[in-house]
Amino acid sequence: MWKPNQPGTNPTPTPEPVRPSTPATSFEASPSRPATVGAGSAAAAATGEQATIGKSLVVKGELTGSESLYIDGKVEGAINLPGNRVTVGRNGQVAANIVAREIVVLGKVRGNCQASDRVDIRSEGSLTGDVIAARISIEDGAFFKGGIDIRKPGSADLKGAAQPASESVAVEA
Repeated sequence: MWKPNQPGTNPTPTPEPVRPSTPATSFEASPSRPATVGAGSAAAAATGEQATIGKSLVVKGELTGSESLYIDGKVEGAINLPGNRVTVGRNGQVAANIVAREIVVLGKVRGNCQASDRVDIRSEGSLTGDVIAARISIEDGAFFKGGIDIRKPGSADLKGAAQPASESVAVEA
């Protein structure tokens, strides 16, 4: 048993090191080093965890990672989150090609979208670009201009360039 007040056994306490209040993670991307979103696993996506790019943030470069992403700011470049969901919020403005399991558009997207599962364009959403997905949903009031290529789930060619064989379609309800 430990007895703190015994003579001769007075240990000198070591001061706690000063720790920064924010994590030292860099989200700045360069051509040689893409920015990674989060350090979670595929299990993190299943539990509902997601990274968020807020209204006032502007990201230029390549976003990759293993968790879902909610974008309410501006993103230019490429978004590669296979197996996860990418949601472009009402304030979101994306000028990028997106590769993900599921893509939900509430804001504006300019670029090609490849989803292994589905693409949803909600009533306030706008998508200008080609879509490759197993399923697509376009709500009344949404804007879509581009081509649609419906592929069966598990199709092996989701890594290729988005060059749909179907006609270009412009929809505005």
